[in-house]
Amino acid sequence: MRRTPLYSASTPRDQPAVGGAAPQPAAATAAQAQGGLPTRRAAAGGRRRSWLPTAAAALIGATLAALLLLRFGPPGARALTQDDIDRAVLHTLNTKSLPAPAAKAFEGVRDSVVKVIGWADPKEAKPKAAKDGSEGKEGKAAKKGKDSKDAKRARPKVDGDEDERDERTERGIGTGVVIMDNGTILTNLHVVFGAKRIQVVFADGLEADADVIALRPEHDLAVLRARKIPDDLKAATMRSTHDLRPGDRVTAVGFPFGIGPSVSHGVVSGLKREFRSPEGQRILTNLIQFDAAANPGNSGGPLVTDDGEVVGIVTAIYNPTQERFFVGIGFAVPIENAAQAAGMPPF
Repeated sequence: MRRTPLYSASTPRDQPAVGGAAPQPAAATAAQAQGGLPTRRAAAGGRRRSWLPTAAAALIGATLAALLLLRFGPPGARALTQDDIDRAVLHTLNTKSLPAPAAKAFEGVRDSVVKVIGWADPKEAKPKAAKDGSEGKEGKAAKKGKDSKDAKRARPKVDGDEDERDERTERGIGTGVVIMDNGTILTNLHVVFGAKRIQVVFADGLEADADVIALRPEHDLAVLRARKIPDDLKAATMRSTHDLRPGDRVTAVGFPFGIGPSVSHGVVSGLKREFRSPEGQRILTNLIQFDAAANPGNSGGPLVTDDGEVVGIVTAIYNPTQERFFVGIGFAVPIENAAQAAGMPPF
């Protein structure tokens, strides 16, 4: 029900009073107007005119006093100088331990980095026969001890029934980074290439199968979608590389040799680099060169700025020998290319 205003500004002058009382005589009204008792409207208007200027003046005065206090300090206090600020900053640096840049970078992607495991068909992983045509020690042991305890312990533990576990063999391990909270993950194509089954392990330990939903072979990229995700899954923040410069600090996060998540720190050592795979079958272009340590298993992991923002996907390491270990040069695909592989708009 609508409430009647306490003071109406449009009450008719001849409106009868509540309860049937007679209206006030016109003479009395005229007397009030000429100097007698003021009407309610006149009294209210007079009060407004009396306190508004005073309140405005008080507010202006308080504002001026606050500005003067900020500029010159309390009465009698010495004005703050640049030397005072420098001494305070130096004291803080000498007495407080600031977080390392790599630690801050890792915090930004900790919950978004996943381990990616590719499982191969067991037919692809059968032990090779010896040169003399015999099965060799590994073949005989596998055949003889197929159902032995040692053989069972050696089998990988993955989701699924017993028969499925018996028929799966780990093909390789890499890294991925969540770019959408619906379980969309970026990784390298060579991490999952040829795998019959793909499994991802999230930061909270949840294991789930994943499907390939997009490929970008020219950039060695694959986009996965996990079939099951954590309730509080967080996507990494991506940042354009347009202002990235040689010398900028970056951090590589991943699972080198399956150990991790592991963190290594370095700098961007070059831009717009090219890399040819050891087999010579593929040439990758427009790569970020960096010197943060990376090894097999880092592939597909994020290259992160000090602010925890992803600027690239680690894809390769350079080594002039046939050995697969880091010698100081790694390469990452710019995140713009990776975002396009996922069907996301460019920055």
